[in-house]
Amino acid sequence: MPKVIGLDYGSKRTGVAISDDRGIIASPLATIETSAVLDYLSALINKEKVQTLVLGEAKRLNGQSSEITAEQEKFAQKLRAKFAEVKLVRVNEMFTSKMAQQALIAGGYKKSQRAEKGNLDKMSAAIILQSYLDQKI
Repeated sequence: MPKVIGLDYGSKRTGVAISDDRGIIASPLATIETSAVLDYLSALINKEKVQTLVLGEAKRLNGQSSEITAEQEKFAQKLRAKFAEVKLVRVNEMFTSKMAQQALIAGGYKKSQRAEKGNLDKMSAAIILQSYLDQKI
């Protein structure tokens, strides 16, 4: 099964996660400056033979868009234009930052490691991706 990439878009940094070969387990991969993420993804998609990108979609508890939703949609349009052959799926990212923080604590990360935004971003991407993979099973 081709690999799947999960993305936690942010205006400064984007967390990236990748699935295993069987599409069952999501693992945090990297945190990339958003300005460079398209080039990074291009290389990763070619190397790993990725067929699906899963992008988090920010929604409020009432289901309405949040402040970053418009930026995420512009980013999604860029992904569609640059990677037309790759399927793009949007997944609700509600509470992923809180879940990522808890996962870092459970994983034994030190307080200084948890304070690094990059660790939180790539863990959030893994949670977004895992949510998608769980729906596929």
